[in-house]
Amino acid sequence: MRRGIAATALVASFALAATACGGSDSGDKADGPVTITWWDTSNATNEAPTYQALIKDFEAANKNIKVKYVNVQFDQAQNKFDTAAGASGAPDVLRSEVGWTPAFAKKGYFLPLDGTEALADQAKFKPNLIEQAKYDGKTYGVPLVTDTLALVYNKQLFAKAGVEAPKTWDDLKKAAATVKDKTGVDGYWGSTQAYYAQTFLYGEGTDTVDAAAKKVTVNSPAAKKGYGTWLSLFSGKGLHKADTTADAYAHIQDAFVNGKVAAIIQGPWEITNFYKGSAFADKANLGIATVPAGSTGKAGAPTGGHNLSVYAGSDSAHQKAALKFVNFMTSAKSQSTIALKNSTLPTRDDAYTDQVKADPGIAGYGTVLAAAQPRPALPEYSSLWGPLDTELPKVAGGKESLDKGLSNAETAIAKLVPDFSK
Repeated sequence: MRRGIAATALVASFALAATACGGSDSGDKADGPVTITWWDTSNATNEAPTYQALIKDFEAANKNIKVKYVNVQFDQAQNKFDTAAGASGAPDVLRSEVGWTPAFAKKGYFLPLDGTEALADQAKFKPNLIEQAKYDGKTYGVPLVTDTLALVYNKQLFAKAGVEAPKTWDDLKKAAATVKDKTGVDGYWGSTQAYYAQTFLYGEGTDTVDAAAKKVTVNSPAAKKGYGTWLSLFSGKGLHKADTTADAYAHIQDAFVNGKVAAIIQGPWEITNFYKGSAFADKANLGIATVPAGSTGKAGAPTGGHNLSVYAGSDSAHQKAALKFVNFMTSAKSQSTIALKNSTLPTRDDAYTDQVKADPGIAGYGTVLAAAQPRPALPEYSSLWGPLDTELPKVAGGKESLDKGLSNAETAIAKLVPDFSK
């Protein structure tokens, strides 16, 4: 999630109206190539060209299969696929954010992949990522790329200030003040987005909901403590005030890559953009550390990433072709290529070649994956951040109290999971 993907509305509309067709592409002939449609939600500028090049390799090796590539804007793709699948017109393959997988599987939109060609190499993938692709005991996606959040920092600014990567949030506050004193720039700039605030909950040993107990926990004492720490990082020496504008993500990113702030919390999908900034012309200047720990001593961030999933509404010929395509795109060779070109994290150990690990960004994020926390297989889970994305900016901007914001979020979340107690 959270990625700004440059795809035009025209392309997205074309994708929805004319491309998917659930395996009934008008160009198919009984004795000719099968044409499958792939909706890719990657960054159209930085990442998509790599996937398009791999498609050519796949088609060259599989003369009887053609792939119609459509880049769909990430923040619109979930709703577009939901609409298209409900009308039996979805693409044969979707690059699905891991949080979407259980929701679409529950609706019957994704094909179970256990025992199919798509999962022929299942044992090669990181087990926790396979688990995150499951719903109700079946696997509905093959992990393509993975991610998590980390504290990324400017090594030169930290060295000039004489500080090290902080282990706790209190350490971060002290480091930020020192960076401000020694360098003149802010030491840390936090995000008001719910996904980024999630790490503060993990630091207190809690979550938005307790899926096993079927209980909404966003307003629990532990959650309040976590969000209290999050809120405290918007005021104080060296701590940048909250940006509650629509362009906050871009503002924070721009400040970091150009050396105007020393540290932020960010994911590996921005590695390529880090390197484009003036502060990281020397890639070795990028520091990557596990997010600071909360009062429990725990540190962690959400496990994110994308799976390739196959539309259950396609006919058998298109599903067979789609399964072969998914197997190819998630192979060790393809994942290594994607990592080298896009600086994204592979999902299988055999894709982490020496050449891939030579990228300091990939190597750095690879070290923090151990602290990543998988999401529960709850179909509604991804939607739970919606109410928080409404309330947290108000809290950070001083427009409402933390208690009021969490109470409002609790009420809204309870409506999304009506069988959960408060």
